[in-house]
Amino acid sequence: MTVLTLKQANFIINTAIHIARELNLAPLTVVVLDAAAGHVKALQREDGASMIRQQIAIAKAWGAVNMGVSSRSLAVVAVQRPDFMNALIDVADGKIMPVPGGVLIRDAGNDLIGAVGISGDVSDQDERCAVAGIEAAGFFAGI
Repeated sequence: MTVLTLKQANFIINTAIHIARELNLAPLTVVVLDAAAGHVKALQREDGASMIRQQIAIAKAWGAVNMGVSSRSLAVVAVQRPDFMNALIDVADGKIMPVPGGVLIRDAGNDLIGAVGISGDVSDQDERCAVAGIEAAGFFAGI
C-alpha cells in the first residue's frame, strides 16, 4: 500500500488552490488527511477564507476517510436515512459534514490512502478542486 507523503499532500493542496484561482472561486481551505487515523497531513487556508472553513473542510474529509465513501455519498445517506446520519454525526462528535467536498484518495491498487476536504465555495466546486488535486498527484479520486 502506498503511503501518502507530505510532499504529495502539499502538491494536492497547491493544485486544488491553483484550479480554484483559475475558476475565480471564493477563497478555499484545503486539508489532506491520512487514512491511518484521519490525522491532518497538511492544511492551507487561503487569505480571505472564513475561520470556520477549516472545521468544515476537516469534517468533510474526516467523514469520508472514516466511512470509506465520499462526503457526496454521505449526503445521499443523509437524505435517505436521516436518523442514521444524525446518529452518526452524534457518535462522531460532529466531525462529519455530509455535503460534497470530501474526496477519498486511492492509489493504483485501489487502496485508501487518505482524503481531501475543501470548503470555501459551493460544495460542487469544492469537490471539483479536490478531484483535480488528487488526479494531478497521480492518484484516483473516490467520489
